[in-house]
Amino acid sequence: MEYRVKGNKITAALLCVFIAAVCFWTSRSFLEMRKPDMLIPAPGFNLHMLSEWEPGLKGTNADTPVYIQEGEKPGGTVYIQGGIHANEPAGFMAAIMILERAHVKQGRLIVVPFVSMSARTHNSPQDAAPQTFKIDQPGGKFRVFKFGSRATNPVDQWPDPDIYIHQPSKQKLDGSSRSNMNRSFPGSLNDGITQRAGYAVMQLLKKEKVNLAFDLHEASPEYPVVNAMVAHENASELAAMVCMELEGRGIPMRLEPSPVNLRGLSHREWGDAVPGLMALLMESGNPSQGRLRGKTDEALVLTGKDKAYLKASKMGLLFIPYEGDQPIALRTARHVTAVKIAMDTLGTLVEGKDVAVENIPTYEDIKDKGIGPWLNKAN
Repeated sequence: MEYRVKGNKITAALLCVFIAAVCFWTSRSFLEMRKPDMLIPAPGFNLHMLSEWEPGLKGTNADTPVYIQEGEKPGGTVYIQGGIHANEPAGFMAAIMILERAHVKQGRLIVVPFVSMSARTHNSPQDAAPQTFKIDQPGGKFRVFKFGSRATNPVDQWPDPDIYIHQPSKQKLDGSSRSNMNRSFPGSLNDGITQRAGYAVMQLLKKEKVNLAFDLHEASPEYPVVNAMVAHENASELAAMVCMELEGRGIPMRLEPSPVNLRGLSHREWGDAVPGLMALLMESGNPSQGRLRGKTDEALVLTGKDKAYLKASKMGLLFIPYEGDQPIALRTARHVTAVKIAMDTLGTLVEGKDVAVENIPTYEDIKDKGIGPWLNKAN
C-alpha cells in the first residue's frame, strides 16, 4: 500500500522552519557546554596550562588551566586535581574552593580544578542529567558550574574499542576505559587525547617534583569504596594519620590500599612512577551517580535527597551514613578537610617538606554554611 503525504509549499516551508528551530535550540544547548566555568583564584596564584608539560595538548579541548602558588618559605609541593570525572562535583568543587581561598605561607601548591576538560564539554543526556548546577552565595549572588561526564567527549576521541589495552602494562580493560582519564595513566603519546592528557599530568608531577598528590572523586553510595581514602603504599603512613584525625573529629573515612593489579589508576601509576610521591585518591558518597537513584536533576546533585536511597539505607545496602540526604556541602567539606590535614601533616613525615596553607574553611564552616560563602563573588 502506498501512502502519500498531502501538503503544499506553505506546509513544506513550515516544516523546514520547525526543523531549523529544533536544530538551533539543540546546537545552543550543545555549545553551552563548551563555555568555560568561572574561576576566581585567590591572590598569589599564577595561571599555567597543562600543555606546558605536553605541548601536543595545546589548542585541543583537553588542555586545561593549572594554578600554582608558592609561599615565602621553601617546603614541599602539593598537587590537587578535581574533575577527572566531571560528573563528580564535590571533587572539583573542593579543588575550586582551595583555589579561591588558599594563602600559601610555606611550600608550593598546584591546583588543577578540571583535569579532564574534555569531559566537561558534554554530559549524559540519556540519563537525563542536568547540564549545570547553581551554588548560591550571600547577598543573592550565585555561581553556575557545569555537570559533565565521566568520559572524554566523543567529539574529541571516538570510537572506543571493544577491549582497551592499557599501556604499558598490556592489561585488558573494557573498551569504555579508553575514554576514562582515570584509566589513562601513566599516559601515552601514541593513543587518544585522553592518554595524552594523562601523560601531561605525569610530566607535571615529575618535573615539578611533587611530594603529595590528591585525586578528588565521588562514588555511588552503594559502592564499597566510598567515604574512603585510597592510598599508594608510599602514602600509607600519611593516609593512616589523616584517617585517624578525621575519625577523631567524627568524620568517617575508610582507608583502602591502592590495588597493585589494576592499572591506569591515578594513585597506582603516580606512586609507581614518581620517586617519593605520596599519591592519594578520595571518594565521597554522591547519590546522583548511583544506580538506585530516581530523577537525576539539579536538586539531587545539590542535596542528595532520594527516596530510593533512604529505603536502601534502612535495608543496610549502603556504605555511607544516609538519613535522607547527602548535600554537596557535606561532600565537599570532607575533601577539603582531609586535604588540609594531609598538607599540615606532610612535614612531620618528610623532613624539609613542610607545607603551610592558610585561609581554608573548616569542615563545620562548609557543612553548616554551604559552599557559596567560601567562593569568591563575581563582579
